[in-house]
Amino acid sequence: MQNLLLHICCAPCSVHCVESLRDEGIEPAGFWYNPNIHPYQEYKARRDTLVDYAAAIGLDLTVREEYGLRGFVQAVAGDIEHRCAHCYTSRLEETARFAAEHGFTHFSTTLLVSPYQDHEGICRAAEALSARYGVGFLYRDFRPGFRQGQAKARELGLYMQKYCGCVFSEEDRYAKQIQRDRERFAQGQI
Repeated sequence: MQNLLLHICCAPCSVHCVESLRDEGIEPAGFWYNPNIHPYQEYKARRDTLVDYAAAIGLDLTVREEYGLRGFVQAVAGDIEHRCAHCYTSRLEETARFAAEHGFTHFSTTLLVSPYQDHEGICRAAEALSARYGVGFLYRDFRPGFRQGQAKARELGLYMQKYCGCVFSEEDRYAKQIQRDRERFAQGQI
């Protein structure tokens, strides 16, 4: 059996992933490391929801506490449109490093459940880090269970975020509303 460290971006995304792995006979250990999530109240809500959920389902969880607004912004400021590659790599690198240092044979990530993420980019980053740190990357395409996992998370009353996590994805979320407002004002509707 594999000794798996599962990077977890948030509790709702972990629901299907953890259940699916357990159905395979794999008991993952959870790992929270998400310095990309902003602002702080959002970071705290996601972290605390995961801590509570992990306790409720008996999931061993390590929290690598790092609210990293400045570091994240400095790393992506020169190329905001391609920030996701940095985001995947930085989180997965810390996961692979932790896995290697703590005797895990494999690592994976709940990022693989979201149909909104760059699935292939996540896999490329994970494979490269697997080679660098000498820890296997356990690939699973969790996406088919995304909707089911999200529905269960809602049933459980888990905090459900409204955007990916970084301040720029939050801006993207509001950019759509700003554009709709702009159009409404231009048409004299407001």
